[in-house]
Amino acid sequence: MNTPNKLTLFRVVMIPFFVVFMLAPIGGAAAKWIALAIFIIASLTDALDGYLARRDNLITDFGKFMDPLADKLLVCSALICLVELDKIPCWVVIIIIAREFIISGFRLIAADNGVVIAASYWGKFKTVSQMVMIILLIADLGGVFYTIGQIFIYLSMALTVISLIDYLIKNRNVISLQK
Repeated sequence: MNTPNKLTLFRVVMIPFFVVFMLAPIGGAAAKWIALAIFIIASLTDALDGYLARRDNLITDFGKFMDPLADKLLVCSALICLVELDKIPCWVVIIIIAREFIISGFRLIAADNGVVIAASYWGKFKTVSQMVMIILLIADLGGVFYTIGQIFIYLSMALTVISLIDYLIKNRNVISLQK
């Protein structure tokens, strides 16, 4: 197993620890900061594994499947925790998660027909905005940071919808492959 794939698996392994520090009554006041550190490290592994895979020509089918899945698991876990902590509206999280299911379904249909749907720039912008939003909401620094966090909630949601529309338009032929 190559280094980018190990980083992807490491990201998945970090998720339960992140959730425990976000929601379990352990760690006291430090728990949110530990959760934040775990989330930031996990997010950075996303950028690093992609960079290494492209740089060293280590792109694998496993990586193509697991990397986006690991991202979705990390972000969705964080969003669900933030709903539980009343830091983000549930309806926003439903829209974000629904987009992920739709795109995953699209990718499965495409893969079944031998078509690979690569991540678009809109999808990458969406992911970065969601990760920044999550970091701001976990840190919960108040003041101007509260306002910036609220702006990122709606920016992330807008980019989620835009990237969904972009995927659907660019890959509308995937549906026509079904008989």
